[in-house]
Amino acid sequence: MSRLLPLPVVMPLLGAALTLLLAARPRLQRAVSVLCLSGTLVVALLLLVQAYRYGPVVMAVGGWPAPVGIVLVADQLAALMLVVSSSVILCVLLYSIGQGRSETGETAPVVIFHPTYLVLTAGITNAFLAGDLFNLFVGFEILLAASFVLITLGGTEIRIRTGSTYVVVSILSSMIFLAGVGLVYAATGTLNLAQLAQRLDDLPAGVRLTLELMLLLAFGIKAAVFPLSAWLPDSYPTAPAPVTAVFAGLLTKVGVYAIIRTETLLFPGGQADELLMVVAGLTMVVGILGAVAQSDMKRLFSFTLVSHIGYMIFGVALSTVAGLSGAIFYVVHHITIQTTLFLVAGLVEERAGSTDLRRLGGLARMAPLLGVLFFVPAMNLAGVPPFSGFLGKLGLLQAGVAAGGPLPAVLVGAGTLTSLLTLYVASRVWNIAFWRSPRLATSEPAVRLPRLMVGATVALVAFGLALTVLAGPLFEVTVDAATDLRSRTPYVRAVLPGGVP
Repeated sequence: MSRLLPLPVVMPLLGAALTLLLAARPRLQRAVSVLCLSGTLVVALLLLVQAYRYGPVVMAVGGWPAPVGIVLVADQLAALMLVVSSSVILCVLLYSIGQGRSETGETAPVVIFHPTYLVLTAGITNAFLAGDLFNLFVGFEILLAASFVLITLGGTEIRIRTGSTYVVVSILSSMIFLAGVGLVYAATGTLNLAQLAQRLDDLPAGVRLTLELMLLLAFGIKAAVFPLSAWLPDSYPTAPAPVTAVFAGLLTKVGVYAIIRTETLLFPGGQADELLMVVAGLTMVVGILGAVAQSDMKRLFSFTLVSHIGYMIFGVALSTVAGLSGAIFYVVHHITIQTTLFLVAGLVEERAGSTDLRRLGGLARMAPLLGVLFFVPAMNLAGVPPFSGFLGKLGLLQAGVAAGGPLPAVLVGAGTLTSLLTLYVASRVWNIAFWRSPRLATSEPAVRLPRLMVGATVALVAFGLALTVLAGPLFEVTVDAATDLRSRTPYVRAVLPGGVP
């Protein structure tokens, strides 16, 4: 089974090379992309089953054993992230194919999209499977290099301008991450995560805290936590709808994944827990207040994206099995729901020509299916029972109450307020864009939404509902994953069976 580990990285990279060669044959290019991502999803499912039944799956690349060589590791957390991300990436690809073009009608050649999209996938999967800090850095750089191309597709002035901000912020976070990697190596003599779990414990508390804060700063920018999130609402909404959707659903979650991995495996002492709680509370509240003030669907969803990152950081900061389990469950939920909402925003733009709430109205009557596709994930994001959003938030709030203390109590209150305000902004979008009568009469014929675009969105809505139906088994997986994360022993023994000091 360990031989399957490189495939989620290798298949998209080989697919990217092949689709570039097939630039003159778009049908074959699309077929190769779908085939590669479907294969990645199948491998991810097999790895999740193996990790759940038998423990972490490990492969030493090139036959060089850890800690000397590069290792790929799929424990339950990494495998679960692979499954969810592969599912979402495949649906978004189908959505983009359904548009009849791979960007929203500007002048960039279509052939750029498929190779770059597959490279982005390889970077994401490599980050999840990385067994050492430098390979994690490489995964980030692969996905960021691809994202620089995707976010500026079309070469329009606004995309270049906002894309430049995204590039500068991303490079800054990468420089901080690389500096942190250098400091970690200087202090411990290794970058292997399993070996770092053993050696970092022997460092003075001040040195450990410095290294922890350095990595948290880099990952916090990538995860868009407050006050490091100002770049996101201006960058994401201007990109083509499929690009915005996959960025919103996945790129920030790679940063969250890195925070979960390092905080549990490398720095389990909880030195930064109080700081993380403060950051989580501010991220929730400031983000949702920003959403309340927006009049454009894409910008509104961008602010809710920032806000709900706070729930995940809250679970990590609790440093309990219940908190980590709730955080992992909420990551899975939020990847699916946030991606779906941005795809719906793309459908609204396709149908009405705009996502500006001041220009919308009557969509529920003109396009009833579109109304349903918005309403279900919007209520899920708001945490209305019995959706998975409610279950994830309930698990996190219960973990906060069980932890006790003033800061967790404040965070429980902040989480409740954020959920109520999320319901408010979701209801506001529904009332204005879907329920009220159109403000301006039009003689233009109705735009027929492409079936594949609608079908891909329906698939993600169904996936979000499946998270509710299968919440029991999913919580079993997240609890097991959280228990292993807290213990650290399964991961370290799988990578270093000889117990290398």
